[in-house]
Amino acid sequence: MNCIFCAIATGEAAAHRVFEDETTVAFLDARPLFPGHVLVVPKRHMETLMDLPEAEVGPFFTRVQLITGAVERGMEAAGSFVAANNRISQSVPHFHVHVVPRNPKDGLRGFFWPRRRYSSEQEAADVAMRVRTALEADRV
Repeated sequence: MNCIFCAIATGEAAAHRVFEDETTVAFLDARPLFPGHVLVVPKRHMETLMDLPEAEVGPFFTRVQLITGAVERGMEAAGSFVAANNRISQSVPHFHVHVVPRNPKDGLRGFFWPRRRYSSEQEAADVAMRVRTALEADRV
């Protein structure tokens, strides 16, 4: 497998690391939205959030929380944007969370894609039912 994030995790590829422990590594994004934009990745290769074992979800996101606070304080940011892509728009197919320092009037406008309201309450109810049905199927 030729995964740049795995290579960074093992030390085979260079990166500006900000955190590392036995399960997680965090480093500066090579193409940041703003200085201090950090990627947090599990050391073991996993393509998506759904591949992260349930027992590792809490500990991984505890590390994301820790790094988010450090990014905000270290960059003297008013807040942050924390996001992950699953397959679509994932430039590296290794699960990762973006932690981006944010400040008022920094030029980013909410989400990076257009947002729309549901066309009706019925459409919203139908979509909610589809998600609930999928959740119920997962619990069986």
